[in-house]
Amino acid sequence: MPGYTGGTTKDPSYEQVSGGNTGYVESIKIEYDPSVISFDDLLLVFFHTHDPTTRNRQGDDVGVQYQSSIFYLDNEQKKIAEDLIKELNVSKAYDKPVITDIRPFDVFYPAEDYHKDYYKNHPDQAYCQIVIAPKLEHLEKRFSALMVK
Repeated sequence: MPGYTGGTTKDPSYEQVSGGNTGYVESIKIEYDPSVISFDDLLLVFFHTHDPTTRNRQGDDVGVQYQSSIFYLDNEQKKIAEDLIKELNVSKAYDKPVITDIRPFDVFYPAEDYHKDYYKNHPDQAYCQIVIAPKLEHLEKRFSALMVK
């Protein structure tokens, strides 16, 4: 589910979040069954489908609302995320250090309906073709074993 988390404004709109003054980051809420996929595997997919090395930026999108962030539910998730970031940095998995924020989860606000299933509903839009489609291809190539068929 696309939405916003990590900020202070109650029930923010996309326009408020995209202004960069709410403290929220654009995010997705993932509900999963640990007997099907582990938190560790979710983090591997997360780190390999975006750039976790740039502060407040994802591609051409710039602002605090684009900061690579993990919002954990408990100390175990926090430790797993911290350990993986340490491992990625020690192994020099990226040219630059991973600077993903690790923060406790507080509240999540779902995005407006037009953000849901965006790629599915707008496959011919330039953003979908240039940004999303290559990420999905990479995801399918690298993590096909984790995907539900």
